[in-house]
Amino acid sequence: MIPEHQRLLESRSQATPWKKWGPYLSDRQWGTVREDYSADGSAWDYFSHQQSHSRAYRWGEDGLLGISDEKQRLCFGLALWNGKDPVLKERLFGLTGPQGNHAEDVKEYYFYLDSTPTHSYLKALYKYPQAAFPYEQLVAENQRRDKFTPEFELIDTGIFAENRYFDVMVEYAKAAPEDILIQISVTNRGPDPAPLHLLPTLWFRNTWNWGDAVEKPGMYLPHLGQKGLESIAAIASTHAELGQHWLYCESPDADQAAPPVYFTENETNYKVLFDVDNPTPYVKDGIHRRVIQGEAGAVNPEQRGTKAAAHYVFNIAPGETRRVRLRLSHHPSIHHPFGAEFDPIFAQRIREADEFYQKVNPYPMEGDRRDIQRQAFAGMMWSKQYYRYDVSRWLRGDPTMPTPPPERLHGRNRQWTHLDSDDIISMCDKWEYPWFAAWDLAFHCIPLAMIDPDFAKYQLDIMTREWYMHPNGQIPAYEWAFNDVNPPVHAWATWRVYKIEQRMWGEGDRQFLERVFQKLLLNFTWWVNRKDTEGSNVFEGGFLGMDNVGVFDRSAPLPTGGFLEQSDGTSWMAMYCLNMLVIALELAQKNSVYEDMATKFFEHFVYIADAMNHIGGGKTELWDEEDGFFYDVLHLPHGDRLKLKIRSMVGLVPLFAVETLEPELLDKLPGFKERLEWFEENRPDLSHNIASFTAEGMGRRRLLAVVRPDKLRRVLDKMLDEQEFLSPYGIRSLSRYHKDDPYTFYADGSEYRVAYEAAESTTRLFGGNSNWRGPVWFPVNYLLIESLQKFHHYLGDEFLVACPTGSDQVKNLWDVSLDLEERLTRLFLQNADGQRPVFGGAELFQTDPHWQNHILFYEYFNGDNGAGLGASHQTGWTGLVAKLIQQCGRYAAGARQERYFC
Repeated sequence: MIPEHQRLLESRSQATPWKKWGPYLSDRQWGTVREDYSADGSAWDYFSHQQSHSRAYRWGEDGLLGISDEKQRLCFGLALWNGKDPVLKERLFGLTGPQGNHAEDVKEYYFYLDSTPTHSYLKALYKYPQAAFPYEQLVAENQRRDKFTPEFELIDTGIFAENRYFDVMVEYAKAAPEDILIQISVTNRGPDPAPLHLLPTLWFRNTWNWGDAVEKPGMYLPHLGQKGLESIAAIASTHAELGQHWLYCESPDADQAAPPVYFTENETNYKVLFDVDNPTPYVKDGIHRRVIQGEAGAVNPEQRGTKAAAHYVFNIAPGETRRVRLRLSHHPSIHHPFGAEFDPIFAQRIREADEFYQKVNPYPMEGDRRDIQRQAFAGMMWSKQYYRYDVSRWLRGDPTMPTPPPERLHGRNRQWTHLDSDDIISMCDKWEYPWFAAWDLAFHCIPLAMIDPDFAKYQLDIMTREWYMHPNGQIPAYEWAFNDVNPPVHAWATWRVYKIEQRMWGEGDRQFLERVFQKLLLNFTWWVNRKDTEGSNVFEGGFLGMDNVGVFDRSAPLPTGGFLEQSDGTSWMAMYCLNMLVIALELAQKNSVYEDMATKFFEHFVYIADAMNHIGGGKTELWDEEDGFFYDVLHLPHGDRLKLKIRSMVGLVPLFAVETLEPELLDKLPGFKERLEWFEENRPDLSHNIASFTAEGMGRRRLLAVVRPDKLRRVLDKMLDEQEFLSPYGIRSLSRYHKDDPYTFYADGSEYRVAYEAAESTTRLFGGNSNWRGPVWFPVNYLLIESLQKFHHYLGDEFLVACPTGSDQVKNLWDVSLDLEERLTRLFLQNADGQRPVFGGAELFQTDPHWQNHILFYEYFNGDNGAGLGASHQTGWTGLVAKLIQQCGRYAAGARQERYFC
């Protein structure tokens, strides 16, 4: 039982609250739906980055590489000033959706480098330019560029020329759950001395201005009074729920006086924003005005408030590092807060973090892979965020604020008045997506479970609780539109997390499995009732995450009229059936009631699989026998059906619907086994269109799959063809075939066209900022790998396919899956030339030793060269690379015959 495991155990039992403090601040609170009280839902315009310096947030807080308690009552973060910027650097800047030529995008460089699951140790890096930050240039140039031009990034402005920037490294080490040691190291990478103002800031989230009768907390400057503490300043804080905390700020030079401390209020500056009088002279931007504009009256001379910062002023020589030590503690220091134990505790926590991750991954591998995995885990941990959103309150407004426009009651999220979130949630990207997205979250839980199964289980559990799930059974999609439909992957994630924890500790959490299963029954019923128009077991799920992979916007009424029966929507439901089936079989071993549930999901799967594969008889045919591929089918108003022959991920999703059943399990459940065999004997009209579940494969296993082995081979012919889906870095979301042969459809006097695009979209497709028309996406690649391993588990080494098509090389499906794992991992690894594909043509990232080993985990990747695209800190589902690295390590260590994906 190593120390971090012990802390996790203590957190689970709630004996010691090691997780009470963590990196729970958002990277962007401005421009979010929660802060938008406009009539038309224009969130980006209603609360802008420019306003964020002076305007108090309603629902959350953001900060620069900061931390907070688990309810975000008390927050700590960095503020910086290089002597040239027009504002303090208190938060990250980026373009809004309308400003960017490829939609919203953060325009800063920061890296999450380390974190344990309890945040006993945290480490992150921010690169701060020494010249004035080019806010206006970034906006103007990106607005000038069109969709055919790459995004204009901060690095393209030349601001990092001659290395004229500071590396600002922040580290946190917990001496106790509420005794946090903080170390900030600032290094001048440039050729000349450069000034830097460093302002470690402590503030309370504003919870007292909204009419909730909340007692206003406070901060003040205490008198330490002890001899030998003259070089230390302190900020004392008092909160009715949180109690007292002290932030100790040490002078970096022992013979210097303590740094000055400025106090103000976390209150809106109404005068600056709206030209009305302020109720208090001390407002949110008071410290900014004191430091940058020299307004001594902008901060409280009585040294009290709800926001405070110590002010360090440096002139840092080239190559020099200046270090500042702080301590945030729940207890007043009896002795010297920076005594002899400070540095040893830091060193100990770093050793413990190394020990923990060595236990997580004990397999021999080169250092680059291990570093990538460690940073992927760090990104997962740093992407936790406190998420507060009471939709009913948000719609009707706060008693002390102006009544929101009545149009809001007919706008966004109006049907979700029950949703009342108050949790720590794993975010996709805390700048680009500082809100949960349901299907992303399911994928996050796989790497999360590898290091903290309790947190992963909590994420899946809360999404099905009554304060998230709609009374009708729908799971909320994401903040911008809770009503949207995401792929139903939560049963899959629940099972995977259960199996991962079972492998770690020798026993799975059956209570968790049963609790989530019961809620997912409601969600499954919602799908069946709402998304199967004709009751034919063929589904129309909506855009299902793949928002521009089709010819039409699948969430909107079709220009042709009628409706769309979706290959992927139907396949996701087949997969959902199988996920629920295997969970029911697991639960049935202790409770026979679940055997009947397993039978029910088996029968439902059979009907869906039949609908997917049926040929003739006047039914929808999603399978195309001539092409050997699955397509969406358009139902026209007059009754005609038309296959939309687009070779996309839509046609590969059917591979996800696969499970194998072990003979030992079937022997334990004779009733279920009998039902399987009854179907084979008595319903040949259904069973002949799916993979046989009575024929025994390797190890006497049974196979349940939408795609039979003969069809599997034909689908893989395209998937493993380098001129179609197979790229050097994984499976593309659209076949490269459509680069020279776009799919075109004419309706309502308009042309609808789908063409292969390896990188960012060249059109504003369906309002989305992502592109599924060619790039590589981690979540679906991960599911493809898992599916291939399941097929191999049944078919064995004798089932061989050409890989890639056209070569004389053949592989079994296990080796194909390993090849895909390696291609995806290769995105981040240095190649023989020392280049990482993820960095594309960014020379600074490729060659500079201070940049090249800091990994960015992008949302998706160029389908031809692997360059990172979209959100740059998407260690949500792209964090799945940590699991792939783990699996490759286990395989190399001789664990090939272990159960797949445990």
